[in-house]
Amino acid sequence: MPKINANTIKPGMVLEYQGGLWSVVKTAHVKPGKGGAFAQVELKNLITGTKLNERLRSEDTVDRVTLEQKDHLYLFEDGDMLVFMDQENYEQISLHKDWVGEDQIQYLHDGMVVILEFHDERPISITLPDTVILEVMETEPTIKGQTASSSYKPAKASNGMRVMIPPFMGVGERIVVSTADGEYMKRAD
Repeated sequence: MPKINANTIKPGMVLEYQGGLWSVVKTAHVKPGKGGAFAQVELKNLITGTKLNERLRSEDTVDRVTLEQKDHLYLFEDGDMLVFMDQENYEQISLHKDWVGEDQIQYLHDGMVVILEFHDERPISITLPDTVILEVMETEPTIKGQTASSSYKPAKASNGMRVMIPPFMGVGERIVVSTADGEYMKRAD
């Protein structure tokens, strides 16, 4: 693993530090008037999710980890496990629902391509596409002549989640929803 100086640490990097894998959340580089420069680094453990704030001197070195990213196809749910298939070698991997997280599971559908990150053949994280296309299953009736306005109405999407949509949209329409915050973005083509 390449060693890097503490003053080159940036958010998004993955480091091996104190025997664990840590993702850099925030950094602040400080040059006090007296004494040496240092980096104030906020880290999040990729395995346990715990956070850590560390002050590293600029001459300190840490190990930077490169994670292997692979496209995987979501296949199906098997009890408490979710089954994904590597698109290169067709090997299947089962991940526990708790590991994936309920906030991400709601967007998964058969045939969706996700990115799994691995370190030493062990899955570390999952990244969904930025948006998904859902169908409106329930909503208030469309009022004739109503155009796009700043007011939105509640709707139930095909995956069961609640989304606020424009008042002119009705049941059966396809919408694009952000996987980051669950917000309606636009009508699907």
